[in-house]
Amino acid sequence: MSSADQAAAPAAKPSERLTSAVIRFAGDSGDGMQLAGTQFTDTSALFGNDVATLPDFPAEIRAPAGTVAGVSGFQINFASEDIHTPGDAVNALIAMNPAALKAHLCDVEPGGLVVVNESEFDKVGLRKAKYPEGYNPLDDEQINTSYQLLRVPITRLNSEALTESGMGAKDIGRCKNMYALGIVYWLYGRPLDTTIQFLENYFIKKKNKPEVAQANIAALKSGYYFGETAEIFPTRYEISRAEIAPGTYRKITGNDALAMGLVAASQLSGKELVYCSYPITPASSILHSLSAQKHYGIKTFQAEDEIAACCAAIGVSFAGRIGVTGTSGPGLALKAEAMGLAAITELPLVVINVQRGGPSTGLPTKTEQADLLQAMYGRNSDCPVVILAPSTPGDCFEIGIEAVRIALTHMTPVVILTDGYLANGAEPWPIPDVDAIEPIEVKHATDPETYQPYERNEDSVRPWAIPGTPGTEHRIGGLEKQHITGNVSYDYENHQLMTLLRHEKINKIADHIPPLEPYGDADAELLVLGWGGPCGTIYTAVERARAEGRKVAGAHLRHISPMPRNLATVLSRYPRVLIPEINMGQLRSMIRAKFLIDARGINKVQGRPFLVQEVSMAIEKMLDGSWGDAEMYMPRGGQLILPEPWND
Repeated sequence: MSSADQAAAPAAKPSERLTSAVIRFAGDSGDGMQLAGTQFTDTSALFGNDVATLPDFPAEIRAPAGTVAGVSGFQINFASEDIHTPGDAVNALIAMNPAALKAHLCDVEPGGLVVVNESEFDKVGLRKAKYPEGYNPLDDEQINTSYQLLRVPITRLNSEALTESGMGAKDIGRCKNMYALGIVYWLYGRPLDTTIQFLENYFIKKKNKPEVAQANIAALKSGYYFGETAEIFPTRYEISRAEIAPGTYRKITGNDALAMGLVAASQLSGKELVYCSYPITPASSILHSLSAQKHYGIKTFQAEDEIAACCAAIGVSFAGRIGVTGTSGPGLALKAEAMGLAAITELPLVVINVQRGGPSTGLPTKTEQADLLQAMYGRNSDCPVVILAPSTPGDCFEIGIEAVRIALTHMTPVVILTDGYLANGAEPWPIPDVDAIEPIEVKHATDPETYQPYERNEDSVRPWAIPGTPGTEHRIGGLEKQHITGNVSYDYENHQLMTLLRHEKINKIADHIPPLEPYGDADAELLVLGWGGPCGTIYTAVERARAEGRKVAGAHLRHISPMPRNLATVLSRYPRVLIPEINMGQLRSMIRAKFLIDARGINKVQGRPFLVQEVSMAIEKMLDGSWGDAEMYMPRGGQLILPEPWND
């Protein structure tokens, strides 16, 4: 009998039907929690559920094992209905050691399922997690009465299951994540086939280690059969397939989608793309993905630093290719001077910034949206650029194409502001019909009789001449250029004119972007405006408010610079505007300054995305008249508080 048959067999124990569930795997960074979570995601997506994920990595690469600082987590929300977030409260936590329980128990719903690896709750494990001497949370009466606490000696059972594997104790221990995954597969009625196939492909075909594959498969099945036979699990859960639009789907993360979008843009424009980058979390996986796309003519260059990466990308564009550079956090600051060079030379450039917690190194593995003002203004002098923000992991594919299209068409730097949540989060993604995507038309100057380096078309865009084209030789560099001729010019009036022309070029791009179209009630009392990662949470909160009879609308601001032409009109329709952001109110400041409206904010800088409940509380507070004069509130402890330091 195949594993699929096993999962489909009638359950010997009672089962409970759910519409959705939120599971979190948590353990040491070496416990394989990301792999377990990813495999459960893949299996649930293939099963037919809608899924949304939230991987959570420790900030320190070598955090001491068993400590709270070294805990790695992976949260998945899977459902039989349309979902847009990785979920608020955790329904089931799998804690592989005391530190994982300590770090994540607070997020489990009251009465939620907590499966702990009892083997690791010894004196050493408890001491590493800094529990008080003599205290064991597994014996805590309050924890036992607040949650369904299930003790499973996963480490011991896994070792016993693999006694005959011929592997050493250390290698056997590495399989315990598969044992835990097997238990969860049984709990939620998922087949094992997808993971078994993955283990065979990876360890046998790729690594030539069949014994490792067999050990992991044995651990997986042992965990599954333990769930089936042990008496400690009172029930299992059923979550049916979701009704989704017909099509071919795959699971995709934001960084993978962005890399695929760049490859598609290269094909659509008929131009080679060179990605120049310095490895930095959480942008590095874009470099990894693109480095495997040589068969599409993609070239990757790992530079010695961020400055070199950005300058190399500008050189790529000067040579007539597509120059792209990517970074995270402080890397954008290092690229700033080179971005100014791209702006004054008016060459195409795409800069990807996968935002993370800051300032400086900050929270390098956590999400944030606090680089918006730096992207807008973080260069010397007046240096306007285009700024785009995707709304979902899958949308990163579209944003990659659009960024290249704008950069090549309008000869300008384009900044993509994604974030750690979008970059690492995954969702089902309908594979688009590439034949239906509009090609990117590129024109190069070739006529030496009419060529003028800084003569502009109706969109204020100068011509793009490839070096080596006879008769189109021209000066390049950071010094100001004379209007039309491109000669170096120190004339003060010419500098004013060129500054105006560079601004005009960016502003005219608004003629080529779609108008902002809010969703929700046309006669809404409140518009919830967002950008980037929070958009799924905002959408869910708006729809919940509408289901309760509230008049609310929502919108995602995809184009931040330039903004859509109709934005002022859209904002004027609504009596109140709320802007949730994972920063201290950067878009809100821009909206208030530009449109002179009294926009309010809910702002969170905790390295974690918004919960739907938090945005819902802000919506309620805006509509019930209790908001007061505060420009912003922030969520803390299930409440909205003023942004003041606390002492508790």
